[in-house]
Amino acid sequence: MDQMIDGFRRFRDNFFANNRALFDNLSQGQTPKVLLIGCSDSRVDPAIIFDAQPGEMFVLRNVANLIPPFAPDTSHHGTSAAVEFAVRGLKVEHIIVLGHARCGGVRALIEGSSNDNTDFIHSWMQIARSARDRALALTLSAGQPIEAARRMCEQETVAISLGNLMTFPWVREQVETGKLMLHGWFYDMEDGKLFRLDPVTNTFQEV
Repeated sequence: MDQMIDGFRRFRDNFFANNRALFDNLSQGQTPKVLLIGCSDSRVDPAIIFDAQPGEMFVLRNVANLIPPFAPDTSHHGTSAAVEFAVRGLKVEHIIVLGHARCGGVRALIEGSSNDNTDFIHSWMQIARSARDRALALTLSAGQPIEAARRMCEQETVAISLGNLMTFPWVREQVETGKLMLHGWFYDMEDGKLFRLDPVTNTFQEV
């Protein structure tokens, strides 16, 4: 905790002090153009990866960068609420789903057992169950190692989240009218490379 407080003091004395005009402006409100949906993994910080300033991105992070299907009921929907605020409230123009290599949530999904005793993680990761099944079927039938299945599943979660975003009626409407664009990206932390999903070939291409 002392280390974190020391970090705040460095932030206050340096970055904050040197960017007072920026923070004065941000104190009046936010107008980000991008909603970035990323993983909670501590190694994948969107602001650092994209060298972004405060106020540039509205960031939603959860386990394995997943978006559930549209389901307006009385349950708690923190992820869906954040998407709604970004699209309907902030009027973002772009949504990026950012997957990444070495995702712990995907590893649990690929290698987990039926005896999983987590309270929330197992159920949450079922959003990507079809990605797991497809990755295992394609890689194991080709004699590839489990690492290949994990990588494929990590990338498939991006496609699943993009597909689920389109089940939200106000997302679909904005996309179909050209006011909102959806993007699938994948970050390889081992090599420091970024890949973008090509909607035509449905493959990830390095940027």
